[in-house]
Amino acid sequence: QVQLEESGGGVVQAGASLRLSCAASTRAFSSYTVGWFRQAPGKEREFVAAIKWTGISTYIADSVKGRFTISRDNVKNTGYLQMNSLKPEDTAVYYCAADPIFGSGPDYYQVRGMSYWGKGTLVTVSS
Repeated sequence: QVQLEESGGGVVQAGASLRLSCAASTRAFSSYTVGWFRQAPGKEREFVAAIKWTGISTYIADSVKGRFTISRDNVKNTGYLQMNSLKPEDTAVYYCAADPIFGSGPDYYQVRGMSYWGKGTLVTVSS
């Protein structure tokens, strides 16, 4: 069992940056794929990014490519989502997730999700 807790959300203006953190309760986190998803009001959950346990391989959704970066620190049992050049359409609840499998790409996680989830952190981007 992996418990995850997100932090770092808030209200920012368009063009600003935020870094979300995802703290895990177990060292087993270091062997899991870490992912970020988001859900805007009235919309379905959307895959954002994922990173393999090695920290080398990543997937980034086309909607945020070039603006968002995913990383992890296995010593600290923490994952990160650096979000730059934020847009109002990035407004959503952002969820951290973890899974033992590093899937075949963004569509894999968009369809299947992940095994473990945090409770989410709200990001609001004003225009």
